[in-house]
Amino acid sequence: MKFINYLEKIIGVDIYALSSFSIFFTFFLLMTLWAWKADKKMIEEISHLPLDN
Repeated sequence: MKFINYLEKIIGVDIYALSSFSIFFTFFLLMTLWAWKADKKMIEEISHLPLDN
């Protein structure tokens, strides 16, 4: 039996997919807005952190 058959038997399983997508999309949107509005000097400083000793 395939995994999809198990998921089809669960009542209301579609809400999990919808909620996980909405959480991901909200997080992605917030991070995009933060990167757009963030101070460019701070972004430059953060980008050099892996190279600093």
